[in-house]
Amino acid sequence: MNALKDKLPPLGTLGPVIALLMACAFFATQSDRFLTGQNLSLVLQQVMVVGVIAIGQTLIILTAGIDLSCGMVMALGSVVMTKFATELGMPPALAVLCGIAVTTLFGLANGLLVTRIKLPPFIVTLGTLNIAFAITQLYSQSQTITDLPELMTGLGNTFTIGGTEVAWGVVAMLGLYLVAWFALRETARGRHVYAVGNSPEATRLTGIPTQRILLGVYVLAGFFYGIAALLSVARTGVGDPNAGQTENLDAITAVVLGGTSLFGGRGVILGSLVGALIVGVFRNGLTLMGVSSVYQILVTGILVILAVAADQLSHKASR
Repeated sequence: MNALKDKLPPLGTLGPVIALLMACAFFATQSDRFLTGQNLSLVLQQVMVVGVIAIGQTLIILTAGIDLSCGMVMALGSVVMTKFATELGMPPALAVLCGIAVTTLFGLANGLLVTRIKLPPFIVTLGTLNIAFAITQLYSQSQTITDLPELMTGLGNTFTIGGTEVAWGVVAMLGLYLVAWFALRETARGRHVYAVGNSPEATRLTGIPTQRILLGVYVLAGFFYGIAALLSVARTGVGDPNAGQTENLDAITAVVLGGTSLFGGRGVILGSLVGALIVGVFRNGLTLMGVSSVYQILVTGILVILAVAADQLSHKASR
């Protein structure tokens, strides 16, 4: 019996999956178009950017931190890579790497401020959010960058499976989740991330370099924001300086709905994908029902509060 129990997914993972299935069942009764392959593919395309940002956000929240700057850092990365390619004439692949390098440097800056100067992650990333926003607007002159090379928009292209168009960016997102899941579950570094979130001091006393782990988490999160920037460019076909203004909250919402504890040390990376899908399904389903976008935001807010309340109660019960 215990062996069977160990093989089953934890309740914290099953809960979001059940919520996702219930949401799909509800919206399927409200609209005949909801369960069509074309619509479900659209949902995946709509969540692929936030889904990849949520990978980095999950890593940080697992260490009991938070990153408010992720959306704007992603937007800066997209502007850098598109302007480097269109205005500087840089080869597209190199321009993309430069954009990812910028987002990774922001992750490094966040990590150094948190680990070396001991500033609270909330304050640090609130500051870098504003810095990234200002740099994005100044560098782009608040203008959208168009006429992009094919390589930058390639992940927005689709292929057909069973008559349904699926974007390559969705495949990239799913692949990144599998890699992150394996790294957290099967590698020593991944287990150390959980240990730091559970108890930094106890982890330090066992000889694990907690500050190095924390710094690495923020740097890796910045890298994922750069990948998300490329997906954003691929999906929209432009470098948009006004992107990323809600993605930070959407990513945090996805992580919380996916069962990752804001207190750190508990959660499954695949749950964040489920959380992103929950948000995407609700927004898509309500749109098909003709519900105003204001109510969609209201529902998302309610879901976040319920998820955080459940996390709080679970944390108190485990103490």
